[in-house]
Amino acid sequence: MDHAPASTGWTFLTNHARVLVQIARDPGMRVRDIATHCLLTERAVMRIIADLERAGYLTHTREGRTNQYRLLPGTQLRHPADTGPSVADLLAVLTTPNGSAPGPAVQRDAGDAAGQ
Repeated sequence: MDHAPASTGWTFLTNHARVLVQIARDPGMRVRDIATHCLLTERAVMRIIADLERAGYLTHTREGRTNQYRLLPGTQLRHPADTGPSVADLLAVLTTPNGSAPGPAVQRDAGDAAGQ
């Protein structure tokens, strides 16, 4: 019996969420690698990162030839119906491997959602 989901044209996570999850997992990940993991173009990932920075979800610093991303603590989900949990709370769920200890997005002190 095949349990593959039927293609219905929609997904639970947006491309913005997917990019943010990859950055939470590895703040030093290259745009090329984020694009590969998210099945997006590099240009799309760059636009999404710019959107996330403008909205206050992350910042980046240049370290040599790479960017180091930092998630900003306490940012809230954007839709009014999603009030309550923060982006860090969502990332804690999305970056935790099946039933194991929390992943990088949640192994931080309460004041810094990026662990830096």
